[in-house]
Amino acid sequence: MLSSNPYESPEALRTPDQYPPGMPWYRMLNKQHWFVLTMATLAWVFDCLDQQLFILARPAAMKALAAGADEKMLAGYATSIFVLGWAVGGLIFGSVGDRIGRARTLTITVLIYSLCTGLSALAENFTQFAIYRFITGLGVGGVFGLAVALVADTLPEQARSKALGTLQAMSALGNITAGLCSILVASLVANKTITNGGDSWKYLFMIGALPAFLCVFIAWRMKEPEKWVKARAEGKITGVKFGSYSSLFGNEKWKRHALAGMVLCIAGVIGVWGIGFFSPELVGGVIERSLRAEGVEPAVIASEKSRWMGYNSIVQNIGAFCGMIAFTKIAQRIGRKRAFFIGSLAAMGATIFYFLCFNGKQDIWMSAVMGFFQLALFAGFAIYLPELFPIRLRSTGVSFCYNVGRFIAAAGPWTLGLLQGWLALRASTEVASAAGLVVTDPSIATAVAAAKLDAFRQACCCLSCIYLVGLISLPFLPETKDQPLPED
Repeated sequence: MLSSNPYESPEALRTPDQYPPGMPWYRMLNKQHWFVLTMATLAWVFDCLDQQLFILARPAAMKALAAGADEKMLAGYATSIFVLGWAVGGLIFGSVGDRIGRARTLTITVLIYSLCTGLSALAENFTQFAIYRFITGLGVGGVFGLAVALVADTLPEQARSKALGTLQAMSALGNITAGLCSILVASLVANKTITNGGDSWKYLFMIGALPAFLCVFIAWRMKEPEKWVKARAEGKITGVKFGSYSSLFGNEKWKRHALAGMVLCIAGVIGVWGIGFFSPELVGGVIERSLRAEGVEPAVIASEKSRWMGYNSIVQNIGAFCGMIAFTKIAQRIGRKRAFFIGSLAAMGATIFYFLCFNGKQDIWMSAVMGFFQLALFAGFAIYLPELFPIRLRSTGVSFCYNVGRFIAAAGPWTLGLLQGWLALRASTEVASAAGLVVTDPSIATAVAAAKLDAFRQACCCLSCIYLVGLISLPFLPETKDQPLPED
């Protein structure tokens, strides 16, 4: 007998063992499945758009707000503050999502990060900017765990892992869109449509406010997963706690999964946010150096830097998309733990290769290689983390692993800023001493800038060893390939 539910399809009426062998995962989805997957994916795509707009706008924003301070060091501080807000948001909203519902909480988080991204454009000094970025981070931090838990609990078992890998891969679309926005704004500056090129970063943040409209659609039609609704009703009768950190850490099994999963995520997050997403600084520095050598005027240099940083973002995230799709397939074939082992080593090698060898526009393909291996791990997080926790703690556990580790991961950009600053000071002093001049002498400005850029390369290569930390967690985690989602 067919269901009266308008969202049901013949495929949706099948029990797990009735799907024909080899049926594509997307054929298993009904209209409601597709709606949930689409909305969760859009929330995450716009979340990543916000993140990438911050990365692309960061150099110009720091230059405008630095007030004489070291711009690269302030960039590290701003990133650390943003990541700390991300961690706090993940801690709060992951738990709230398990308690009151994933869909409702997802709406709140999208609204927070959208509005505060827009407010970032209004910052008049670094302090205001840092406050807005922290609050933006609160919303950004809540989205991943909520979106992943929502999809994991809604879609059929056989479709879950590939759908989650696809959701994560689509994050590259948000990042690529941010790169296109950067190129568009750079073109408007070059054409004098935007008369003050120093304000270009403000336009990027204004674009980031647009996803607030998505909240209307999420709030209007998004339904909570039936699994969660049923489990929540039973929990009220039995007294089982939902979204409780005391419950998460009170059970030895879930505690082990949470802590080991957090360590696994720390390595990937520091690798991307502490190193990989500072590639615009390297690209901008290399482009500026080459254009100065050609005698190009400063106004043109600023526009070209912005344009090529946009190209870099697009190329890097095309590589990321391919990497996440590849990781999803590899994890399906050889298992989650083996995929993470191979992926972590490859990410470390690709990052060191990029920061050592990138020397000009002709090397832009290297950004795709680094993006492929660094971001591939994040598809693994989307697939693997929901498989470590029961439904009453799924959003809490996923958010804890993916986001709370950012309290530690926030030290990555900060450490990079300090290490780069120390290496740059030492290198600049050596250049000045060799010339018998002081560091601020304009006659050696080009040599000092080159020394600072080399110091930045060295700092990034040193921090790339963080990927080895992720390998430590693997012996303490289970292999979940072809296993159903865990329950108490």
